[in-house]
Amino acid sequence: MAITDILSAKDIESALSSCQADDSFNYKSFFSTVGLSSKTPDQIKKVFGILDQDKSGFIEEEELQLFLKNFSSNARALTSAETKAFLAAGDTDGDGKIGVEEFQSLVKA
Repeated sequence: MAITDILSAKDIESALSSCQADDSFNYKSFFSTVGLSSKTPDQIKKVFGILDQDKSGFIEEEELQLFLKNFSSNARALTSAETKAFLAAGDTDGDGKIGVEEFQSLVKA
């Protein structure tokens, strides 16, 4: 499954263009612009499955750093500060990674 099966290419392009500069990524505005916040829990779970590159059931820090590249291969990697802030926002149980329920909560925040 491709991410464009769930999200529109136009929305992805718009969301990525809003955070091209280093340290400009904001997960709340990104999820809203890309249209993910209005998706069903099942659709969000499918996007989580795409983001979970190693299929561990979690999105770890290394996968978060490459978060934007899941939407476009031309996108930049997140900076260390952006990655750590994103992880801190989503990791509600403090295990150092984001599970599917945590991701769904983060998207709907």
